Amino acid sequence: MPRFGLTIDVWPRDLPFSLLGVAVAGYAHWTGVPAEVADPVALLIVLDIRVHRWRRRT
Repeated sequence: MPRFGLTIDVWPRDLPFSLLGVAVAGYAHWTGVPAEVADPVALLIVLDIRVHRWRRRT
């Protein structure tokens, strides 16, 4: 019977991407964009998120 799994890796990106994410979040907050929109976009820029699905036979 196969076993299924999911692995989610979250790593910070290199410094230029992190600075870009901080700049995007800061500019969005400065212009009045709601935090519910600005913060997830900035996190997607700053973090490298990889999702792996796997199946293992037992």
